[in-house]
Amino acid sequence: MPAPAFPLLRTRRFGPIFAVQFLGAFNDNLLKFALLFLASFGLYAAEPGKTEMLATVATGLFILPYFLFSALAGQIADASDKATLVRLIKAAEIFIMLFGLLGFWLQSVPILLATLFLMGLQSTIFGPVKYSILPQHLAEREIMGGTGLIQAGTFVAILSGQLLGGIIQPLQAGMVAAALAVLGFLASLGVPTAPPTAPGLKIDYNFLRSTGAILRAVRGPMLWAAMMGISWFFAVGALLLSQFAPLVSGVLGSRQEVATLFLLVFSISVAIGSLAVNKLLRGEVSTRYVPLAALGMGVFMIDLWVTTSTYRITVPGATLEQFVQSEGSWRILGDLAGIAISGGMFIVPLYAILQTRSSPQERSRTIAANNVINAGVTVAVVAALAAILARGVSITSIVGLLGLATSAVGLIYWFVLRRIASPQPQATGAGGD
Repeated sequence: MPAPAFPLLRTRRFGPIFAVQFLGAFNDNLLKFALLFLASFGLYAAEPGKTEMLATVATGLFILPYFLFSALAGQIADASDKATLVRLIKAAEIFIMLFGLLGFWLQSVPILLATLFLMGLQSTIFGPVKYSILPQHLAEREIMGGTGLIQAGTFVAILSGQLLGGIIQPLQAGMVAAALAVLGFLASLGVPTAPPTAPGLKIDYNFLRSTGAILRAVRGPMLWAAMMGISWFFAVGALLLSQFAPLVSGVLGSRQEVATLFLLVFSISVAIGSLAVNKLLRGEVSTRYVPLAALGMGVFMIDLWVTTSTYRITVPGATLEQFVQSEGSWRILGDLAGIAISGGMFIVPLYAILQTRSSPQERSRTIAANNVINAGVTVAVVAALAAILARGVSITSIVGLLGLATSAVGLIYWFVLRRIASPQPQATGAGGD
């Protein structure tokens, strides 16, 4: 029988690491959006081109550490007590956020960009830990529920950080981020010990050699299938989220508050899908619904393409109330919810596969390899999108192309997973509190 997901939040085995992850994701997005808010409505208010460039640079600086340091992060996580590592990471976050607070105080873009890079570095090091620690503390019947809660909490934290970053003043955002970093460190003190799974591992500090090594070490088609699926989800998600603002302002002729509604619907729906798949699978680590979820994402994206392409602007600069009263608006919101719920159901089983199918001695490095591939696929897909947009293809057509491609991914997974599916491994975690 599966273990209920929400009671895990009350256990020391899961509650503290969930809080640490939630607060970290919140701070990442609070810092980034406060920086963009400062640039858009303060420093570069009269130069929108600089704001657009800053957004691109900020995203690149946050992703760059995943390329450079994921292999090192995976090695350190396998060779160290993960609870101790979590505490060190969260202690470092306090100093990083104080540095960011200085940047907001001085209104220094270079300091704030350096802070974003350091936050990306911290997230890179924490990434392998947050998933590889779960099998050490949870029973296998709890893995799906725990992973679903982590994914749901992450998207709610992203949403909350982005919303708050656009509401409060940048300096206040810096103060909140510093305070939450302290709370994150206090939460980390409750994470139970998680002994190293490869205590004698010799760490290779050459990032090119070590990155190649962790990619070559990934064994089995199921792990590769999981990593490619996760990477596709994050690439598609990043593209959709980046197009909300131009879709709302250009195609739908509405105000920014409608884009905020889109973000709200998308984030909450991913959380719903992440938790629902655990219910459907009854805690079993299985890819049974992965192809269907991918097809769901694709079909809803295709319908979103059709709906937005035929949408007629009746009130230019429509408010939130005017938009939801317009013809086709609820279908658009339904498509967004369908995409996101399907996405949550798609990604949670794949992360659970990474945790349970990888060797305990190499689990952190496997997750680090996944992070490298995620970053690479996201950058490649974003670059392809930029090239397509440069040729004059509309945003709505981009959504349609993504829908067709994701539907194809679903069909591919249906064939591939039938061939490589194998019995689940025995439980590796503990069952008590």
